[in-house]
Amino acid sequence: MKRGRLPLTALRTFEVAGRLESFTLAAEELFISQAAVSRQIRELEQLIGGQLFERRHRSVALTDSGRKLLAVLTPSFDRIDECLEDIRKASATSELKISVEPSFAACWLVPRLPEFQRRYPEVDVSIDADTRTIEFRTGQAQIAIRHSATITAWPRTESRHLIDVRMLPVIATDLLERGPPISSPQDLFAYGLLHEETRDAWSRWFDAAGVTMPETAKGPVYADDGLVLRGQGVALLDEAFAEEEIRAGRLRQLFGLTVSNGAYWLVARSFDRLAPAATDFAHWLAESFHSR
Repeated sequence: MKRGRLPLTALRTFEVAGRLESFTLAAEELFISQAAVSRQIRELEQLIGGQLFERRHRSVALTDSGRKLLAVLTPSFDRIDECLEDIRKASATSELKISVEPSFAACWLVPRLPEFQRRYPEVDVSIDADTRTIEFRTGQAQIAIRHSATITAWPRTESRHLIDVRMLPVIATDLLERGPPISSPQDLFAYGLLHEETRDAWSRWFDAAGVTMPETAKGPVYADDGLVLRGQGVALLDEAFAEEEIRAGRLRQLFGLTVSNGAYWLVARSFDRLAPAATDFAHWLAESFHSR
């Protein structure tokens, strides 16, 4: 087929749908309707005279032909995107877009960002607080900070370990001064428990303390640590997030028992290909944790 007749739009749509194995997710990534995804892939299948997907009930799966085409398209689109990004970086080396877990952004990065800006005043930083996996395509973040309880690597990216997460129980100092004393884990129930995303972390902490958490101790669930910090009750916070608040006297650590909760990772398409601003940020971030 002549290059001038290559169905580039349909090929791009197929690459996203094949990589995600979902027409719905492909529509979300491409900002088009699911019907448009289905139509473009159907037209591509008619053009090549064969099926690229097996249509199942509420799901799709790549055929052998689909896997063969995807194996060529994904690295090809990645190389095109890397070339475009290199050209863009050459003309805008001071711009830095970072994708960050909301908790990390609110509790650790934003309070310390002025330190980075003092060292690198020429860098224009933009923070996208999001938990979703990104492809590091043109226009997206150049570098990401991700948390995972188990994952240490993401597809077609490189990752560097930043810090292990240890969760410790804390309470606002003024709340503790107004309420009953806390001398045992059971005393925490009098204040109410605050949870981030799920109640699993508190369950594991009480298990480690040899205490059964009653059903009545459920407490509110917040989306991230930044909201937990503002709640009224006892919270399990990441040690790295709580240390400044404890040092300032706004929070009080309760007991020395902590529980592990995965780790934070610095993620990029390729650390060797980062723009100077992103490389400076990666070095500053590593220094910040290694000097603790």
